[in-house]
Amino acid sequence: MTGDERDRDLPDQPDDRPSQQDPESTADEATSHSEHSDDAGNDRAFDDAYDDDTDGGSDDPSDERTDAAGYAGTRRRRRKQKKKAGWLKVTLLSLLSMFLVVVLAFVGFALYLNHVLSSNITHGASLPSSTVKPAADAGDSENILLLGSDTRSGTVDDVRSGARSDVIQLVHISSDHKSVQIVHFPRDLYVPIPGHGKNKINAAFAYGGPGLLAQTISKMLGGIVINRYAIIDFKGFAELTDDLGGVDVYVSQSFDEKGYGSFKKGYNTMDGDEALGFVRERHQLKEGDIDRGRNQQAWISAVVHKTLSAGTLFNPVKLTNTVKDLTKYTQVDADTSAGDIRSLALSLRKLRSGDITYYTAPFSGFANDKVAGSIDVVDKPRMKQLGKAIYHDKMDTYTYGKNTIR
Repeated sequence: MTGDERDRDLPDQPDDRPSQQDPESTADEATSHSEHSDDAGNDRAFDDAYDDDTDGGSDDPSDERTDAAGYAGTRRRRRKQKKKAGWLKVTLLSLLSMFLVVVLAFVGFALYLNHVLSSNITHGASLPSSTVKPAADAGDSENILLLGSDTRSGTVDDVRSGARSDVIQLVHISSDHKSVQIVHFPRDLYVPIPGHGKNKINAAFAYGGPGLLAQTISKMLGGIVINRYAIIDFKGFAELTDDLGGVDVYVSQSFDEKGYGSFKKGYNTMDGDEALGFVRERHQLKEGDIDRGRNQQAWISAVVHKTLSAGTLFNPVKLTNTVKDLTKYTQVDADTSAGDIRSLALSLRKLRSGDITYYTAPFSGFANDKVAGSIDVVDKPRMKQLGKAIYHDKMDTYTYGKNTIR
């Protein structure tokens, strides 16, 4: 067998010799491999950027296990973030819903109170046109004549039908609406009544209702503008007190009289009937009607304090009943609308009990008249001073007759 034949019959052996490839072919293959690797890396980077559930990873194939763990961790973090965002959205929507419910409830309640105010309150005659021009320095101050009518009928539809004005208080509201002064005019003050000569001031109400009484007071004070009047029947005193759950009134003089009640000196918690007897009594008081006026102011102070307390303002039932009784037994002048009352109440919303000061109109003593009987003598000089202070909204300059009301 020849050598060539032997070579053909032998199996192929691996060639340990270095490859003798063409340099250009080797370079092309290296370039092709590099481009292929770059394409794969770019594809993975593109996939990572496109997939919302990943945050990218290493392009090195040897890091596949690390990429898998990072991918799973990222998904867990994103699930937690989505869950947190969902919880926050639900919470915000719940709070918004609760807020809307509260707002709608408040608006509905306000509309209901406005309905109560508009439907319950009654209107009397207009006040006569004032012949007094407001003072330039009085600003937006107001004077309201507050009257208590003892009709004993439980209605104020006809306040002149056998009625007596046993409460005569002039309420002065400062121009900035930050303070209020309440001046009691004793019913026995002996004064000139336009068109009726001289008599007790109480007679002006019987002769011509709140209009003539307003004219009488304005003239006595030297000329002031009285903007409105409000008359509350005595039955309203009682029901208003009961709606507030009773009031704590400071009694300066103890007394015990059948039909009026028994009261000790100091604070007394009064229900409606007790409060009614308290504001009516005068026979056992040292200065009669003078002290009765102070007792009425003590009751007013207790009611204001209780009404402005959180227990009333934020209690829908108490607030509604209070508004009902303030309107059901109250008559205002024909020119005062429900909107006027609502605006006035809003303007006084920051007022507190300590912002109210109480006075008794000045008198110089007591006497008897052969027609009018026992009378209170007017202190004319000081009455003019009081009128001037009211007219110019300078009540801080007037100190005479100030009452200490607790």
